[in-house]
Amino acid sequence: MTESALISTRAPVHGGDRADLTLNRPAQYNALSEELLASLKSELSQLAADPKVRCVVLSGAGKAFCAGHDLRQMSGQRDLETYRALFASCTDVMEAIIAMPVPVIARVHGIATAAGCQLVGACDLAVAADDARFAVSGINVGLFCSTPAVALSRNVPTKPAFEMLVTGEFISAATAEAWGLINHAVPGAELDSTIDALVGKIAAKSPDAVRRGKALFYAQREVSRAQAYALAGEVMAQNMMDENTAEGISAFLQKRAPNWT
Repeated sequence: MTESALISTRAPVHGGDRADLTLNRPAQYNALSEELLASLKSELSQLAADPKVRCVVLSGAGKAFCAGHDLRQMSGQRDLETYRALFASCTDVMEAIIAMPVPVIARVHGIATAAGCQLVGACDLAVAADDARFAVSGINVGLFCSTPAVALSRNVPTKPAFEMLVTGEFISAATAEAWGLINHAVPGAELDSTIDALVGKIAAKSPDAVRRGKALFYAQREVSRAQAYALAGEVMAQNMMDENTAEGISAFLQKRAPNWT
């Protein structure tokens, strides 16, 4: 029996579930085959519809997080429409991460290259081992990392991002943290405990506020400042009507821990 290229597990956390998605092609450094992209899209869709899910952690099996697209599979299908469909499928996965109503955290070790670096950029949060390395290295084989550039340039300042794209060179986890591609670079032995603590902090908050907040965060970035304030004001007004918000304010005033529903 062939083991799945994507492993999905659940664990209880603060009245809900933590979902773990593990890219499981370790021999290929978790390269994103067509099948793995389809599995990721399907699983993300199912998790998005489940109100019990409080946080998603995306990781890679074996020695690496993700080495990008499966170049061997790509080179065997030299057809323009096939390539268009492949990159559209990858875009669907990245957009599904943004559309996920709860935070998605990348757990990065080893390397994250090309579309693997894109995955890191698409996730809401990222924690990496301090010996992890990042690159958008398609240029080294004559392929500019155009789709990874979308996520990269929304995390990393313009000139460093463009330098990565035209040189294909690796950056360290420390540099990735300084440039904003990841939130934290920690010793490998502390990677899981750091992520556990981050998940715990998120799951301890009102699930209504987190879901509303994530959706607003990305929506307001795409519009003018005036439109952003209009969106934000409406979301805050709606948020104030949530039962959990009433409970949170009461708990604060009464100096006790809130009981979220």
